[in-house]
Amino acid sequence: MTDSIIDVQNLTKRYGQTIAVDDVSLRVEAGEIFGILGPNGAGKTTTLEMIEGLRQPDGGTITVAGFDVVRDAENVKRRIGIQLQSTSLFDHLTVGELVSLFAELYGADGSPGRTQDLLGMVSLTEKADDHAQTLSGGQQQRLSIALALVNDPEIVFLDEPTTGLDPQARRNLWDLIRSIRDQGKTIVLTTHYMEEAELLCDRIAVMDTGTIILCDTPDNLIATLETTGSISADFTGVQPDEALFAQLPGVQNASLSGHRLTLQTSNLNQTLIAFIETTRERRMEFDQLITTRPTLEDVFLHYTGKALRE
Repeated sequence: MTDSIIDVQNLTKRYGQTIAVDDVSLRVEAGEIFGILGPNGAGKTTTLEMIEGLRQPDGGTITVAGFDVVRDAENVKRRIGIQLQSTSLFDHLTVGELVSLFAELYGADGSPGRTQDLLGMVSLTEKADDHAQTLSGGQQQRLSIALALVNDPEIVFLDEPTTGLDPQARRNLWDLIRSIRDQGKTIVLTTHYMEEAELLCDRIAVMDTGTIILCDTPDNLIATLETTGSISADFTGVQPDEALFAQLPGVQNASLSGHRLTLQTSNLNQTLIAFIETTRERRMEFDQLITTRPTLEDVFLHYTGKALRE
């Protein structure tokens, strides 16, 4: 990934006295899955709509596939595909007819063969003769992605594509998104699901209150935290000495809730070895031992001081 296919500089959008997007700058490289992660109201959708040319910015510049979004909107729209948070479709057209219609509106190939290829890509071949309103939530999302692909775009925008889906449908959609990327397309998606961003995205921009707080790979974002993980254990018979375990190598914080001891550590392996040795020497027993490594949610909590879904 060496070429920036999207370049956003100092993007701003205001609604009266409210600044929805505040001086946002970002670059998306060709061929990557780029995620914008943040809570509802963070400015994700507004940012995406300005990049797509659907909403006029109040300030800043946006270049997509070499074209200025404001001055060359027509050229931009021919090179992108868009899946919106919600899509209204014609009630009396079948799934196959909808794909063919959208292709014709783009001046793209709307032949039966091409329609079948697109429906096969999103696993909807057997639904070609069904009406869209009869599809499940996951199937409707896959159909909206098929419609976003009718013009064979270079860049695909997905706005919270898995919101409201059950876990199985969400994971199926993740596989579809990866397969689209594997065809050489660039994908930009917004999400408020931590696991989704961490598993799918090559790079993530963490957004809150209209600004981008951080932008990097998931691993690099997690590496900015001082802690490398935590250890939790439920002791039996005796309440552990919090101060004793606070002195173990790497421990940054030790907390006790009933008989459950939790240690935050900067060196998970070192602390775990010392913990096992200490409990064995003192013949302290525990029911279970749980180790966890930091996640994107920990990153968000650390830099914003609040949970993502608040």
